[in-house]
Amino acid sequence: MDLMRLATAGSVDDGKSTLIGRLLYETGSVFDDQLDATRLASERMGSTEINLALLTDGLRAEREQGITIDVAFRYFATERRAFIIADTPGHVQYTRNMVTGASTADLAVVLVDARSGLTEQSRRHAFLCSLLGVRHLVVAVNKMDLVGYDAAVFRGICESFRDFSARLAISDITVIPMSALHGDNVVRTSDAMPWYHGPPLLHHLENTHLASDQNLVDVRLPVQCVIRPRDDHHHDYRGYAGQLAGGVLRVGDEVTVLPGGLTTRVAAIDSPAGPVDEAFAPMSVTVRLADEIDVSRGDMITRTGNQPTVTQDLDALVCHMDRTPIGPGTRLLLKHANNLVPAIVDDVRYQIDVNTLHRQSADKLGFNEIGRVRIRTTRPVMCDSYRRNRTTGNFVLIDPRTKRTVSAGIVEDR
Repeated sequence: MDLMRLATAGSVDDGKSTLIGRLLYETGSVFDDQLDATRLASERMGSTEINLALLTDGLRAEREQGITIDVAFRYFATERRAFIIADTPGHVQYTRNMVTGASTADLAVVLVDARSGLTEQSRRHAFLCSLLGVRHLVVAVNKMDLVGYDAAVFRGICESFRDFSARLAISDITVIPMSALHGDNVVRTSDAMPWYHGPPLLHHLENTHLASDQNLVDVRLPVQCVIRPRDDHHHDYRGYAGQLAGGVLRVGDEVTVLPGGLTTRVAAIDSPAGPVDEAFAPMSVTVRLADEIDVSRGDMITRTGNQPTVTQDLDALVCHMDRTPIGPGTRLLLKHANNLVPAIVDDVRYQIDVNTLHRQSADKLGFNEIGRVRIRTTRPVMCDSYRRNRTTGNFVLIDPRTKRTVSAGIVEDR
């Protein structure tokens, strides 16, 4: 069955958890004991109706405060498609959690409260989805019941977002009016909004085309580990295991191992189900090579005529998520694919205003700020621009003293 990974985003109290709870409930994806526990929890909180948001707000602190803190992953399926959905936090303090949830998403749903329209956090999340390479975006104008299902309110929000989204790198944007609390336009078309002629959310999710989103051109296999069984039956076995980050790899293909640059051929490909003649992203495989060459964790197997950039200088857009700012001279650890290398911030080019998307002069990046930086690593990394390959084009920056992840970055074309 086709699989879609999707994430919700938006400001605090826009109804993200309620929307996901509604999808789970309406598609029959909630076990009876879960439903009973949620009903009891709703009664303890003084609610006469079941609070569907509690199906995803699993932490005690989340239920007490009525906000999402951690990323909650849930699974549901229909006859057409399976879904892994990430309920990400809306509070500005937990932007790093939102980035984590959206980083692997095929589609993002940004919720907007119909009463307040676009907020700074709504814009920030839409911009982050664009930076993270999410190719399909749904703007869910929620709580339409609280504005009397007024078409004029919906059209006003559509106009505001259209002006803002003109500079986003997302071509597929759909806007849907709904009420997650009452189920309007979530699974079924709402009779309360006869002026809306588009599909409900679930129908749109089931029919969004994803096949062309995967990069099947550029072969990229970051080596996670070298497999050398120490027994009599496999004494001559040497395999290089990892998850394909792009392309299609076949037995007999000529490949080059980076950063060394040695060339050989693929002798065999082993998958969890046994030997295969070809593998494609995002399969996890073990590749055996025709020649005994030096390959270790962190190296990358690529097609000889199609290779990533091998560099120690990265131009990147960085979302900084720590209270301590970074600037020229800041020493960090850069985690890229299966590599962890010391790095230093060489320059901060500019900061981006998330409301206007305009560039502003800056010499450092503070908490929740996004900007273009230049980073120098002590060892070469094998990377593509993020637009070309999301896996080989992303990285995180880690404080070497506290081991805290302080920033998430994407490699830009120079």
